[in-house]
Amino acid sequence: MIIHVVKPGESLYSIARFYGATPNRVASENELADPSKLVVGQTLVITEGTSKHKVQSGQSIYVIASQYNVSVRDILAANPSLTNPAQLSVGQIINIPISTEKRGTIEVNGYSFPNINMDVLRKTLPYLTYLSIFSYEVNADGSLKPINDQPLIDAARAAGVAPLMVITNLSESGFNSDLARTILTNTTVQDTLINNVIENLRSKRYYGLDIDFEYIYPENREDYNNFLRKVVNRLRPLGYSVTTALAPKTSADQKGLLYEAHDYPVHGALADHVILMTYEWGYTFGPPLAVAPINEIRKVLNYAVTAIPRNKIFMGIPNYGYDWTLPYVQGSRAETLSNTQAVDLALRENAAIQYNEVSQAPYFNYYDDNKKQHVVWFEDARSIEAKLNLADEYDLGGVSYWTIGRYFPQNWLVLNSMYDIAKVL
Repeated sequence: MIIHVVKPGESLYSIARFYGATPNRVASENELADPSKLVVGQTLVITEGTSKHKVQSGQSIYVIASQYNVSVRDILAANPSLTNPAQLSVGQIINIPISTEKRGTIEVNGYSFPNINMDVLRKTLPYLTYLSIFSYEVNADGSLKPINDQPLIDAARAAGVAPLMVITNLSESGFNSDLARTILTNTTVQDTLINNVIENLRSKRYYGLDIDFEYIYPENREDYNNFLRKVVNRLRPLGYSVTTALAPKTSADQKGLLYEAHDYPVHGALADHVILMTYEWGYTFGPPLAVAPINEIRKVLNYAVTAIPRNKIFMGIPNYGYDWTLPYVQGSRAETLSNTQAVDLALRENAAIQYNEVSQAPYFNYYDDNKKQHVVWFEDARSIEAKLNLADEYDLGGVSYWTIGRYFPQNWLVLNSMYDIAKVL
């Protein structure tokens, strides 16, 4: 896999020719709406052909092979004119075959709403281990608000993907702290809730449960831990897995309603998997920032691996971006857009896409029809690769996408080039 960043004056044809690739394949795999129109700074994932390497002083064929994670034999096969590999000249151009060697096997979770386009779902399922269907909202009496999840469960199982039932403390106003307190402090409500969960798991053929309780009052931290113990003790003997979603903490004593009741060591000990919600540094009502800056994710992982077994950690990856109007006014709202929509917007506005090396995220600026300036932060193949590199660097069990509702072909090309996807069904 090669990630090519479009430069001024380049066309799809010239890029494909440079790598010895087929223009139609590049256009098809990247799902380019109009292959004749590219954006400066846009990424293209190249999965066939070769890249070019200019030999530097002191480099041997073995050093070059190691740099690109390919074998010497593959380099020689791609360079039939290289009759004496022991004698390389500085400045000599060598073809580097695109590597297909993978980092290993990884588990992948994808969150989906019940109203997902079924064609998008079917295209995505080959890249998933688990499908978390969002969500059953818990009522104060332990009952559950029904959702139309059966078509997604059936599609997931047909594709060998394990469907997970998601329960939340959501209400009409969002995640509800009072509702969480009612559930977590009343054993009768908890027993009713767990019985209802088990009934759904059985009747709908779910693989396991994903608990996403957020904005829990700090004083209910141990209540949440005890509830999780009760859930695990009831579900595990029945053969169901238990996953929890946790706020992106950087320390055990991090303050804030989002963080304090999420006890990393306890969840790490009890749950089969823990999803870290490593996104929303840039968010709808906040100032313009990358949604998931790599430097901030590192801080979360540095703490997480001290408290949770690495093989249980799923690092969250966002599948969206935001468009902010500038200058930012506190409380103003950013518009959500998909990663492909972001590139389309840059094309319409004739904006060059830039890349922030600190956050490892793409962005661009433009002016709207009212002459107001905007900044857009989103994800591209480079930022996805950077995040997936972290999964390997920290030896994590997997990653989790929020959400899979908007198809982002480059993400799956990069993921599939780097890892084999584990299946548990």
